[in-house]
Amino acid sequence: MAYDFSKLKAGIQQVEAWLQAEFQGLRTGRASPALLDAIQVDVYGSVMKLPQVASITVEDARSLYVAPWDKSQLKPIEKAITVADLGVGVGSDDKGVRVTFPELTTERRQQLIKLVRAKLEEARVSLKGERTKTMEDIEKKKKAEELSEDQERMHRDEVQKFIEAANNTLEALATKKEHELAQ
Repeated sequence: MAYDFSKLKAGIQQVEAWLQAEFQGLRTGRASPALLDAIQVDVYGSVMKLPQVASITVEDARSLYVAPWDKSQLKPIEKAITVADLGVGVGSDDKGVRVTFPELTTERRQQLIKLVRAKLEEARVSLKGERTKTMEDIEKKKKAEELSEDQERMHRDEVQKFIEAANNTLEALATKKEHELAQ
């Protein structure tokens, strides 16, 4: 009986997508709207993500401009960006909020590289959890005599190949981000 690896593959894709999203939030020398994507703004009596209440545009290499769709939300947006403590300068005018990024210092670059390594380790732990779930499922099927010992061994080897390939992909993402930060 062939084992269905779709849950494992979906879990691996989810971990990879999470890591990419986390890395987008880590800024390099250029201003990126993705940095502000996760900011939560308290508007209209509920909490919403910043891109849901404003447009975010790149003004130049080191600044973003956040233009709220409802001008009455300027102060909550400015406050949310300030509270997020991203190490950016925040200033507003009557139409929007300007977010400026200071030059990265060598010390800050080193901190960000450590953060990249920490996020990579979190992703690896998540992968290990996916691996464990799949291995336990294979073991359960073997005990229920749905799989022979040879099939079990073959499926376990296949799971390991999937996990090794995913780890290589995650490592490549981290190396790329470290390279961006080092420049």
